[in-house]
Amino acid sequence: MRNRHSVLYHILVFVLAQIAWLLLLGIWIYWYVTNYIIFEQVGDQLSPQIVYEGYNIIAFVGGIVLLVSISFGMSMTFRHLNIQLKLTSLYDNFIANITHELKSPLSSIQLYLETLLTRDVPVEKQKEFFELMVRDAGRLKNLIDSILDIAALEQKKVTHEYHVYKMDSLIKSVVDQSREQFQLSNNDVAIEGHTNCECVVDKAALKIVIDNLLDNAIKYSVDNPRIKIKISENQKHFTMKIEDNGIGIPLTEQKKVFAKFYRIYTKNIPNVKGTGLGLYWVREIIKNFGGNISVSSEGNNKGSTFRIELPIYNSAKQRYINKLLELTRKETNKTETVNE
Repeated sequence: MRNRHSVLYHILVFVLAQIAWLLLLGIWIYWYVTNYIIFEQVGDQLSPQIVYEGYNIIAFVGGIVLLVSISFGMSMTFRHLNIQLKLTSLYDNFIANITHELKSPLSSIQLYLETLLTRDVPVEKQKEFFELMVRDAGRLKNLIDSILDIAALEQKKVTHEYHVYKMDSLIKSVVDQSREQFQLSNNDVAIEGHTNCECVVDKAALKIVIDNLLDNAIKYSVDNPRIKIKISENQKHFTMKIEDNGIGIPLTEQKKVFAKFYRIYTKNIPNVKGTGLGLYWVREIIKNFGGNISVSSEGNNKGSTFRIELPIYNSAKQRYINKLLELTRKETNKTETVNE
């Protein structure tokens, strides 16, 4: 509510400022026109020292230009201020979410450790506690690694491993790994279609894309998730569609879901955890592959479909794809040189 009131306050200030400038502009025009009429009507009767000069027009036009420029400047200032307020709000939400994500496993680990220190815990129970602590520590590591990876991706400091892959076998391999990771069955995640094309991708980065999209489908499904992954190709592009049976995405939100820190809050699933970075990370990875990603949804409780398009090797964006392969070769040679 406080953020909303802050935005309304700045809007009110902006509107009042514009009204003030328009009034000043009106007074300026009124003054000039009134004086011009007076000079036209009684100019001959005035003292010779009071003479209407043409350069007054320059002053008049210059004044209007100055006022309009100031008004335009204020509009741009307000626009940037509004963007900054939105970014601040998203950043505040991110801090709150990340704090919760970090605090939850830490509290769990602390509780298990305190129990082990203060009580006589049976050996079997100790083993269970250690396994749970390892799991929570893994959650913390994955979360921290994801934040660091996104920062490195934005600063273009990521170590790339771009290679040419047959997409049919690669997608099936990566999906199998993700299916096992999220403990999903073949019925929960089904792959449809077939392709013979090759693309240049980073396998580890592609795994991050699949993991995030599957995790997103699981989080936003009220019932057991049912996910279909459809692969196909045309002359220039490999296409992968990931369809789920989740709560769907409103039309007004569909372009926003890939924004940094952005999260959809819904009454259907109010306790969804996350940082608002997953889909942003996915978009940046796909963009680095030379592809694009979009989302569509038919409405509430009708699921969502994420569509990924990647250029086919030697068919599209050849210069860009060769640049990716060259980048990997340079990094490999650099690593080999250091090791020697």
